[in-house]
Amino acid sequence: MKPLRRCTGCFEMKEKSELVRVVKMPSGEISVDSTGKKAGRGAYVCSNVLCFETSRKKKGLDRSLKQVVPARIYEDIKDV
Repeated sequence: MKPLRRCTGCFEMKEKSELVRVVKMPSGEISVDSTGKKAGRGAYVCSNVLCFETSRKKKGLDRSLKQVVPARIYEDIKDV
């Protein structure tokens, strides 16, 4: 069975490979984790534009990472 993670936009459980991971590293830096293996607290969002916008509007990534996510991270997610 493949690992399941919850999207911060639609709150559906999906396979890890279907989601984009955003990680808060121990140093406090937040970045998009394209490998899915960076150390730190991770939060996931669907690559679907609707889920992404919902997560941004409701601050789903902010709550999951317990820190305000910079606007540049949202721009990076759009490019993935």
